[in-house]
Amino acid sequence: MSSAFTLTFLGTGTSTGVPVIGCDCETCRSTNPCNDRTRSSIVVKTPESALLVDSGPDLRRQALRENLRQIDAVLYTHSHLDHVAGFDELRAFCWHREKPLPLHATAACMGTLKEMFGWAFSEHNVHRGYVKPCPRLINGPFSYGDLTITALPVEHASVETVGFLFEHPLCRSVAYFPDVKSFPEETLERIRGVDILIVDALRPHFHPTHFSNDEALEAIHAAEAKEAWLTHVGHDNEHSKLDAEVPEHIHVAYDGLTLDLAK
Repeated sequence: MSSAFTLTFLGTGTSTGVPVIGCDCETCRSTNPCNDRTRSSIVVKTPESALLVDSGPDLRRQALRENLRQIDAVLYTHSHLDHVAGFDELRAFCWHREKPLPLHATAACMGTLKEMFGWAFSEHNVHRGYVKPCPRLINGPFSYGDLTITALPVEHASVETVGFLFEHPLCRSVAYFPDVKSFPEETLERIRGVDILIVDALRPHFHPTHFSNDEALEAIHAAEAKEAWLTHVGHDNEHSKLDAEVPEHIHVAYDGLTLDLAK
């Protein structure tokens, strides 16, 4: 019997996806399906709800692949295109809802969503079949049933960015940070000892706005995470090679992977 508490990686790639257009590197030419990475996103499911984190440009493909039919809310980490450009695909999750779809985002991210997709937020959006958003600004922890979600700030480029900590009395705790260059001390303290940490690991060498592989491993160690998964992985990382290099409690995520969160 499948667990009622799951996290599925809809996508695990960086902003370009993998394979990269026009690239003939080993990873981009690989036949290993784990190297086929769509833009990063997850869906967290409990008996009460299914929560989507980010609506990237591959959302349609991801939803069809995973037979994703219902979303109860969308949580946004930030407003970069690889995390919001699939916004219009949310139509499919609004068709059978009587109420607007809750969207949780910081004030800055919500402002960008309203600029980019003004038609959806307009008072004149009354036609059935359109995205019907219910904007909910993040100003503290919020809940869906017994699942508590806490947005935690991180440093990532110049745009306001958060990750999310998921806590449920019947689940292992999960912290999800697909785009991060550094953890503020208060965020690191809040996730210390987390059961599962999912974190950005873009490439082996330095990047100005994302964790390199070594920086990701250092952050996992500092957070004292019991288990960790690397995501937002670029084509400079070949899946099998990276997975073989990391410590035993750390793994490389791949598209379609589902984690059982039940305790």
